[in-house]
Amino acid sequence: MSFVRSALALALVAGLAGASMPEPQAPRSGHRPAAQLPVRAAAHTADSPEPGAAVPPVEDWEPPLSTRGRYVVDAKGERFKLRSGNWHGASGTWTGSGSPDDPANNHAGEKSDRMPLGLDRAPMPEIVAGFRELGLNSVRLPFSNEMIHDERPVADASVAANPALKGKTPLQVYDAAVEALTDAGLAVILNNHTNTTRWCCGVDGNERWNSGQSTEKWESDWLFMTRRYRDNPRVAGADLYNEVRRSVLDDPNWGLGDRHDWFAASQRLGDRILQESNENLLVIVEGINWTGLPVDGLPHGRPTLEPVQRLSHTLVRSGKLVYSAHFYGYTGPNHSGATGIGETSDPRYRDLGRGELHDVLRRQAFYVASQQDQHFTAPVWISEFGVGGRDGTGAKERAWFENFVDFLVETDADFAYWPLVGWHEDRKGNGWALLQWDSAGRRIGVFDGDDWRAGAWSRLVGTPGRTGEVPPVDRWSMLSPDHGDFVQSLRMRKLPDWDEGARKSACPDGQRLAGLSHSGNRGLCTDAGARGLSAPDGAHEVVRDERHVEPGHDWAPGHTKFQCPPGQFLTGYSARGAAVSAALCTEARERLGGGGRAVWFDRSDSRPPGAGGGDFAYGHHKGQCADDEYAAGIAWTGRGGSSGAPDALLCRNLR
Repeated sequence: MSFVRSALALALVAGLAGASMPEPQAPRSGHRPAAQLPVRAAAHTADSPEPGAAVPPVEDWEPPLSTRGRYVVDAKGERFKLRSGNWHGASGTWTGSGSPDDPANNHAGEKSDRMPLGLDRAPMPEIVAGFRELGLNSVRLPFSNEMIHDERPVADASVAANPALKGKTPLQVYDAAVEALTDAGLAVILNNHTNTTRWCCGVDGNERWNSGQSTEKWESDWLFMTRRYRDNPRVAGADLYNEVRRSVLDDPNWGLGDRHDWFAASQRLGDRILQESNENLLVIVEGINWTGLPVDGLPHGRPTLEPVQRLSHTLVRSGKLVYSAHFYGYTGPNHSGATGIGETSDPRYRDLGRGELHDVLRRQAFYVASQQDQHFTAPVWISEFGVGGRDGTGAKERAWFENFVDFLVETDADFAYWPLVGWHEDRKGNGWALLQWDSAGRRIGVFDGDDWRAGAWSRLVGTPGRTGEVPPVDRWSMLSPDHGDFVQSLRMRKLPDWDEGARKSACPDGQRLAGLSHSGNRGLCTDAGARGLSAPDGAHEVVRDERHVEPGHDWAPGHTKFQCPPGQFLTGYSARGAAVSAALCTEARERLGGGGRAVWFDRSDSRPPGAGGGDFAYGHHKGQCADDEYAAGIAWTGRGGSSGAPDALLCRNLR
């Protein structure tokens, strides 16, 4: 038995060491005016700027960023497509054995010294200008928790091309990178890539946000970082953790409520960031990267964003959630990416034909952005993808990249290439980076005439997709008090506990309760048909009896009815076990309709045809008011062995 367990652990280590990283030669994974910076280039083609030319003008955008349905928009409501790349290094390149000061012990021989890569070889303004030349408008900037607290000054040699950074700590260098990027007009997405400053992503102590550190420390570090850049409006997002995956013994999960629950951890931290440190940031949640042991015959796979369809996030500030996913050709929906020990017979993404690949991508991630008016609808940012360039890439890998880029163009997807910066000597080295510098500071890039990726990259960044204003959309939000309170109203969070000892749910401010499930305690909120329905600073009431049921209007005979008073509508509820405990009612800013109808769902799915929101309580009976109605009451019974779960809603016309 111990032999079997050891063999499985070895397979896991080997498998996950390849699951989230490219194959050996590849690395992966006050508003200021934009500067016009010169470009250094080694060779150019007709498709690239002339030597010494100014980089393209940065697009005009006004922070902060938010979301409208599947699109990211700026403060003017105009589409801001995240055309991004990863400037890695601050999260570490050390492989975990030997001296981290020896390049041989750093991935692909590229030693970052706990800083964004390349600062020993090129001035920071030149690197940033290169990003602009590539057609980017945003940069994902990884960091580690260890880097934040590292007080050791960086070595002089590590910033040889940036002497102003001598004597700085890694965090101070990170500060300088943030400033240089945002001064150039680029949006910055902060990314907590690892706990320790080392190369990602195997069974390395960085599998989860709380591997080797507490969840409390993880949250505290994030609040520190988001407060640190709060006054820089072009710091636009917080990418909460990179490639959550299995450790030797444990899988992450999506909604079980334990210390490995990535859904609950990201939900809580996202709310804390928006409530306590920086309300303007996008909160970016990546799907689960890997579960199970990569051994044929045992369950294993890459869940990615598939669980979102049944359990989605609802943040305390609507319009701030972005989901993300990673795709590399050498991995697969059930393939870890390993070769040798830990390799399974499952196909890799590069083994799939064009049509099959696109179907898998839709299933694993892109459905989130392609289905409108669902509780899970949000932008999907492919925050890592990449491929080798000049050397050593086979026909399958090239075909995969072309097909993948075609799919990004076809779906008008937001993206971030991995990586932007790498090293070369005599045009040889790590070919995955789009820009590479040698030890003498000479740069080569994807547009220098000998990189087969140039056409696909030009097509990707040159196809604008949707532009201009994105009209406001209806918002649909899931309430999931599965393991505790799920109060998403900032207003109610500031008030005393309105039903002590019960699990409480409340819609985000500006939304109303539209649906409930008979069991499971799930709810659905929306602002469809009546945005801003709540009265400013209006009253609310917690209803625990039938005092507001009008005489002669028993809309649920034989049942207990928690009904809102006239002029108020349902925005929340509480439960003890399965039983309804109270209804939360909020004053409307306008006159509401009366009368109404009972929607029963104790034995059926009673959602109106064509109603928005989708299946907000998978596997449970549920009921929902129509889009032009509001919920004004909840009916339930404890008789006949009933659990006291919701049985019916009182739905009334909005006007």
